[in-house]
Amino acid sequence: MARPVNTSLRKLAVLIAAAVSGTSAYAADGTGKEETMVVSASSAAQESAWGPAPTIAAKRSATATKTDTPIEKTPQSISVVTRDEMDMKQPATVKEALSYTPGVFSTRGSSSTYDVVSIRGFTTSTTVNTNQYLDGIKLQGDNYSEASIDPYFLERVELMRGPTSVLYGKSNPGGIVAMVSKRPTTEPLREIQFKMGTNNLWQTGFDFSDAIDDSGVWSYRLTGLGRSENAQQEMVKSSRYAIAPSFSWRPDDKTDFTFLSNFQSDPYAGYYGWLPREGTVVPYYDASGKAHKLPTDFNEGEADNKMTRRQQMVGYSFSHAFDDTFTVRQNLRYAQVHTLYRSVYGNGYIAPGQINRAYVRSDESLNTFTVDTQLQSDFATGAVNHSLLTGVDYLRMRNDIDADYGSADGISMQNPQYGNPNVNVYFPYAVINRQEQTGLYVQDQAEWNSWVLTLGGRYDFAKTSTFTRASATTAEVNDQQFTWRGGINYLFDNGISPYFSYSESFEPVSGSTSQGKPFDPSRGKQYEAGVKYLPKDMPVSVTAAVYQLTKNKNLTPDPSNSLFSIQSGEIRSRGFELEAKAALTANIDVTASYTFTDAEYTHDTVYGGKRPAEIPRNMASVWADYTFHETALSGLTVGAGARYVGSTSSFYTTGDKNNEAFNVASYTVADATIKYDLARFGLPGSSVGVNVNNLFDREYVASCYRDYACYWGAERQVVATATFRF
Repeated sequence: MARPVNTSLRKLAVLIAAAVSGTSAYAADGTGKEETMVVSASSAAQESAWGPAPTIAAKRSATATKTDTPIEKTPQSISVVTRDEMDMKQPATVKEALSYTPGVFSTRGSSSTYDVVSIRGFTTSTTVNTNQYLDGIKLQGDNYSEASIDPYFLERVELMRGPTSVLYGKSNPGGIVAMVSKRPTTEPLREIQFKMGTNNLWQTGFDFSDAIDDSGVWSYRLTGLGRSENAQQEMVKSSRYAIAPSFSWRPDDKTDFTFLSNFQSDPYAGYYGWLPREGTVVPYYDASGKAHKLPTDFNEGEADNKMTRRQQMVGYSFSHAFDDTFTVRQNLRYAQVHTLYRSVYGNGYIAPGQINRAYVRSDESLNTFTVDTQLQSDFATGAVNHSLLTGVDYLRMRNDIDADYGSADGISMQNPQYGNPNVNVYFPYAVINRQEQTGLYVQDQAEWNSWVLTLGGRYDFAKTSTFTRASATTAEVNDQQFTWRGGINYLFDNGISPYFSYSESFEPVSGSTSQGKPFDPSRGKQYEAGVKYLPKDMPVSVTAAVYQLTKNKNLTPDPSNSLFSIQSGEIRSRGFELEAKAALTANIDVTASYTFTDAEYTHDTVYGGKRPAEIPRNMASVWADYTFHETALSGLTVGAGARYVGSTSSFYTTGDKNNEAFNVASYTVADATIKYDLARFGLPGSSVGVNVNNLFDREYVASCYRDYACYWGAERQVVATATFRF
């Protein structure tokens, strides 16, 4: 449950966890003896949408409304992965933290370079651009430049499914991943963590926080880590060094100014390649006709392939309540990401047993400035209580790209010879990409008796431009778009809350038609109905949702001119999602989820009637862990889980099967953990444990983007973690 920092805090944490379940709690004192404490639900501390949750079942979120709102009052589907859940499963990436969450699918297999996911059947159309938000504002990416946040620096990871443009502007219609940084505490926190594991993993981290003055007006937090490991693929390394200083000024209970920063260097950002369908999904055949499969650590590139990333972020989160009616908030961040990507990579299968290869080198310098200013007004009109949010946000991005694209010699799949790729650069690409967005928005959360009506609208001004250095020309697209959302919830006294909502999104589309007309933004529209069960007196969260989500004005090949595109495409996704999280007792935590996604190109000149690539129709997961308290095994936690991913489809892009679909098989992966609390040895809050992902070392293909781009899933990973608090 909540993580203690000393004996008194340990007792408080157990009190909180037990309070919400109304059970007796057991906590070890400094001598390792256990004390029994009986508490009631009224003792529970108030959870904040921007802070830790007392159990794995979070009850509040700000992602869906930009206000601190109970989840049962939000008219869209939300999942929250709390710090407690991350501490139990020890995810290495944000996408791994979401691996037991419904509606989201990791598309790059074992690669951890980016947190690329699809949500409700939609992925971004750009190279990366993972649609992630940190502390309420977007982590804007471009081309190969994308920030990556380590889960160790986060208090919670949230997933909002469906269109979000009414609050966040231009956005992929599937949803967003929203993260909340660890923030300063006024209670002392001193943690050092060590990890070691398969693939020569070595990691150390630290997390310190405390009040600076006796009154707690000033406080700080300093979190950092260093990590080095080998990637699953041969000849590839992954390393990271990061530190996140933060400071808070809270002169009273109405004002909070928190400085937030993150400085990270990834000298080796891991493997970012792919393999053909032949050798992964199906065997390939050598010259003698013998069938072979590629090993899961096969690298189709070169030893000097490299992805490096340096990112720096500084900003703040400010809030001030003038009185009981008006509260102003502002989130601001300036970020820089420098990326160097140099790679010889696979570019298709050549029979018998050869992989065609290509070359890319992209040196990029991206900087972004983002600010979001809000005024929340809480008032009543007769019997109706209102929480009116008005705001304006602004985003500016500039990415300077100096790139070369070319060809390289192929490589044998059976007997690869590295070291002489014979690179031939044929397309230099030097551009400056710029994006700018200003959005004005208003939202009203109106409550009358047991009804909650959420209604919001937003108007955006978005500009995208590309300056090409070789020709000294600029291509610019200006878009203006209005989006809105409406939703209604009914709150039963027992914690059940049915709801219905409609929401919209828009996404700028670069390029132009054969007549030179710029493309309009694509539009997303969603109808969603569901029910949520979040009882106030129990640490339980159960949500179910059905939806229909349509994205129109999609690009599709122009039938009269194959060199251009037209905007007649449409993708529709229908589905059902179920999630349950519960601290059933003081001993047992359980999570379970199910996802059904029926996605289809409803209108397309090439793929009409077919399922988009990398979209599983069915996914399911279950996890349970048990902590012993009153027996000789007191302090021991054992946990296990399983993740099922149904079959996905992809498309051929070459040969006589061009644009035909093929299937990638389903798979199930098991995970397990064992953890021991060291309070019995006079180290309250400290623990040692082992996490095993892919327990039975299942060999599987995670997905295929196209027939030339398939991804092996992650092999078995065993990681031992020792966390010490003092």
